[in-house]
Amino acid sequence: MKDSDKEKHIAEETFIILHAGEIPEVAYHGSLYYLTEDPEGPALNVDANDTVSLKQAVLSRYRTIILRDLDPGNRDKRRYRGLARCIVNWQRLVKFCNREKLDYEDIRVETADRLREFLHRETVDVRSGSRSSSINCSVREIVSWAESLRLLPADMPERWQELCLDWG
Repeated sequence: MKDSDKEKHIAEETFIILHAGEIPEVAYHGSLYYLTEDPEGPALNVDANDTVSLKQAVLSRYRTIILRDLDPGNRDKRRYRGLARCIVNWQRLVKFCNREKLDYEDIRVETADRLREFLHRETVDVRSGSRSSSINCSVREIVSWAESLRLLPADMPERWQELCLDWG
């Protein structure tokens, strides 16, 4: 097989991962299987360099779905999954990156900023009476997540805890 054919197959699988559903790591492993072992696949021998774009696609897809659920504009849309799912996806991203030895610092910083902005917007909207809280997890879950993002309590809006499922 020519190198250009190999690159084409890997590029196609990278595209699939970028547009995969809610668990991009599953798509990643499916792509690896297809590329290397699937009887209907191209039976490639892939090395670490060949999987770089596939792994980056996993990070990019996780980033997309995490930020989707931290966008206040999505709160009332069908695709919105809430902070509970966002936390799960964050944990999946971290596990994947740790296992694959990938740097996710940029995503951590961006996610922390977006969480702070989301909580601020949610607090303002709920206090104004324009909506009820869309937060679908506990104070403890958000605190734990914020700690993993290195988001300080002082950076979070006052009384955000009142928006959580387990408040009062």
